Amino acid sequence: MLIKTSHKKLVLVLGALTFATAVQAADPVTPAIPGVSAGGVLIELIKDGFNGTEGPIGLADGSLLFTETNANRIVRIAPDNTVSTFLENTNGANGLGINTNGDLVAVQVVNTRVGVIHPQGQEKTIADNYEGQPFQRPNDLVLARNGSIYFTDSGTRPTKDNPNPPVSKPGLYHITPSGTLARLANDIERPNGVQLSPDEKVLYVANTLGEHVLAYDIAADGSIQNRRNFAKLEGWKNTETGWSSGADGLAVDAEGRLYVASNAGIEVFNDKGEALGVVPLPKKPQNLAFAGRDKKTLYVVGRGAAYRIPLLTAGFAGRAK
Repeated sequence: MLIKTSHKKLVLVLGALTFATAVQAADPVTPAIPGVSAGGVLIELIKDGFNGTEGPIGLADGSLLFTETNANRIVRIAPDNTVSTFLENTNGANGLGINTNGDLVAVQVVNTRVGVIHPQGQEKTIADNYEGQPFQRPNDLVLARNGSIYFTDSGTRPTKDNPNPPVSKPGLYHITPSGTLARLANDIERPNGVQLSPDEKVLYVANTLGEHVLAYDIAADGSIQNRRNFAKLEGWKNTETGWSSGADGLAVDAEGRLYVASNAGIEVFNDKGEALGVVPLPKKPQNLAFAGRDKKTLYVVGRGAAYRIPLLTAGFAGRAK
């Protein structure tokens, strides 16, 4: 059947489609993911122009902290989206956690270490080397309920400013509640985000250069075993620097679902590693955390931007992240 239309009507239709596309591009919305997100919910840009967006973590008052690693600063986003400086001179704080005393713990990349950075006046170093060798680039951490710390060191990589860095020695580490440091793995190409399942029986690790999020079973002494490919990432693609998933920060919700920042956006998996959907973002995400008084808001930071995404589900309430 031939459909006739006037040139004027065609222009109007094409104009409406162009406008709709522009609105969609300017105002990204969530896809419908059962139990996770309703379709068409606005993904809100809180602010752009930050310098090194990493390490988001939710606080009990409903606010969110995240690190401007390159600016040597920690930023606070209040429940009303007010943005303020929480802490300056952070020694390049990257990933954040809160210990059983309520202290803010960070992996730090200037003088590389893991340590308490707040309250001010009570700063202390927990670990700054392994077998006498300083860490290269501590990246992310997660604190267990018993006070132990799991953290990643992503090693070194060539940059424009430093095209020939020292040999990369990436690793996954564990610090016991008594302060004993152990390297759990040195065979992950670029370990990045690290997260615990809600029952703390499984440790998840994002491998930026790999196609899968890795999972390990956790033994009673905090060591790990049974490495496996947990979730296949849609973000896996051939980039300018080679194949990469871009896997970065990780978060879990109250149902044990895993949220992964990757080249594709925020990828969501159930506790069996089955893909549930992807939330695309205007800029590639680096890290994410649930926050808000009901923890039903997912905050995402990346490439200088901070976003706020209302969800149907709540983040896991058993720890800050």
